[in-house]
Amino acid sequence: AARRIRSLMAKQGIDDGGLRVGVKGGGCSGLSYTFAWEKQARLGDEVFEGPDGAKLFVDKKSLLYLNGTVLDYDTNLVSKGFVFNNPNAKSTCGCGSSFGA
Repeated sequence: AARRIRSLMAKQGIDDGGLRVGVKGGGCSGLSYTFAWEKQARLGDEVFEGPDGAKLFVDKKSLLYLNGTVLDYDTNLVSKGFVFNNPNAKSTCGCGSSFGA
């Protein structure tokens, strides 16, 4: 995932900053993941830095649902995209974009 984040940032001309990952109400399982590019962390954010200098910004409320989650990037024959391996998810939808906690 870190390589893909850096690649997408380079394609969009984003030299600094990172990817904000969060959780909001919605989706077929009750909660859904959110993504947004950010130039810098906000006050109170947890900042995670991976290989290649890729940064993830997570607000404290979302961190309650994302703690221990591994973000991966999958490229298989059927689909490609970011995949959340979330130990806090009690249920997930078929497409993997929403979960219940």
